[in-house]
Amino acid sequence: MKMLQGAPWLLAHRSMLKPNQPVKVSLYGNDYVIWQDSTGKISCLPNACPHMGAMLSEGWCVTKPDGSSVVTCPFHALEFDGFGCTILPGSNKPTKSLMEPLELVIQGDFIWSYGGYEAKIPIPTIMNEIAAEYEFIGFTGDRSIKTDFLSLLLNMHDYNHQNGTHRELFEIEQVQLKQFIDDGFHSHAYIDQLRKKPTLRDIFKNPALIAMPKVLQAHLENFFPCMAVMHGENAILSLKECHFYIPESPNYSRVFILMFIKAHNPIAHLIKRNLLRLIDIVVDQDADILSKLYANTPQHIKLNNEVGMDWVRRNFESFPMVE
Repeated sequence: MKMLQGAPWLLAHRSMLKPNQPVKVSLYGNDYVIWQDSTGKISCLPNACPHMGAMLSEGWCVTKPDGSSVVTCPFHALEFDGFGCTILPGSNKPTKSLMEPLELVIQGDFIWSYGGYEAKIPIPTIMNEIAAEYEFIGFTGDRSIKTDFLSLLLNMHDYNHQNGTHRELFEIEQVQLKQFIDDGFHSHAYIDQLRKKPTLRDIFKNPALIAMPKVLQAHLENFFPCMAVMHGENAILSLKECHFYIPESPNYSRVFILMFIKAHNPIAHLIKRNLLRLIDIVVDQDADILSKLYANTPQHIKLNNEVGMDWVRRNFESFPMVE
């Protein structure tokens, strides 16, 4: 299955990379090791050591006097700089590059990549706009899910599954799609989600429910194929819940969420962690159902509100053109 080469993918936010701690990321069937040194420089190399194939992400970083760092192979302690060069034992000279670094596009705290392919569509500018106006409160829901990328996108743009997959969490009783604006690879969905009023016991168990009204009015702004933003607004806070999707391989897809808020009431600061935990549970529920789908089953039933899924299918089939 094609994986939309030429689209931009957000591999990480800086907060996800602790200084001098290697992390594994995957894209288009290739594994990489990514790390940030103490000066803030970010490097990304193929994850297989060119000696005997050990995972560099399982190694460690060594900091140099200038603050830069190298990643160290856990097998034989060979050190590789951000260009893929190493110094062999008994030699004082670095080798030529033994690995091709993954090209990154770094915009502030956002680490994007086209995976080594020619760019077909631009990086959405919305994240820079959100970061300039809203408080970043953290990342959550970082999962590698055993599912193909099309199935992941269909789930994330399925406006009917809230009262199925997430029914117990939000107690949503009905979903109404009020409007869908199709602008090619960019779209907006305006949804009303009618939910049962929480009891005091429910609120005690999950204080984040305080921020949820009887009708959850969601404005979802979609950027095919890499991300979507849920714009939330109430008396307590303005919320930007930013979802990112990555095709790791033909059978695995990754999702994670960055959360930003603008507080209108001091309560907003008290429930920040609860919001992150709440969304982590949502992703867990999505991951569970996605890992148990018969993805190639012919669809003989069509529900209302499937316009977002139709938008995904059309763009997936025609990418990088819009039909």
